[in-house]
Amino acid sequence: MADEAAIEETMLRLVTERGTDKTCCPSEVARALGGPHPDGWGPLMQPVRRVAVRLTKEGRVQILRKGKPVADPDDFRGIYRLSLPRT
Repeated sequence: MADEAAIEETMLRLVTERGTDKTCCPSEVARALGGPHPDGWGPLMQPVRRVAVRLTKEGRVQILRKGKPVADPDDFRGIYRLSLPRT
């Protein structure tokens, strides 16, 4: 299982590679660390979400739902995407 530092590094790398106008799926972060099989990346989805919430609160990434930033990173549901913060 990947630790939070590895998840953070991978997440920041992926959103930076995409740039400010593009997003990445949290499963891409999990797959980069856990491999292509769901048994490897599936268990990483909750830790990825926790890191995304923390980095959003720090202003380092942005969690998007339906293309818009979530109002409360501690309380959102459903499918989400990650991006660099938009100004």
